[in-house]
Amino acid sequence: MNNIDNNITTVFPGNKNENLIGKTPRSTLPVGNNPERQQELDALAKKDAKVRIPDAIRDFSQIKKAVDQAPPLNKQDKIADLRRQIAAGEYKIDYDALADKILTNEY
Repeated sequence: MNNIDNNITTVFPGNKNENLIGKTPRSTLPVGNNPERQQELDALAKKDAKVRIPDAIRDFSQIKKAVDQAPPLNKQDKIADLRRQIAAGEYKIDYDALADKILTNEY
């Protein structure tokens, strides 16, 4: 079993290259990039890893923070008043305002 720990199997069982099993010791495999390649990769990463957030996204973020910090709206009184008006038959529809809203949302 020690042979398994020290060697990498380079082929699958039943493959034509079975004679290569156990021929590549772990100590001969490269551990990482050489220093020149690592510097090249670091330079590419620094160049490509810069992120620029558009101003519109920043503005949206500020607006969202302001909305999140605002106190919640409590419209229970308004809803109760509207229900009372409807139940009593006193609720009057402003047809002009309704038409304006429909046209604004549709066009």
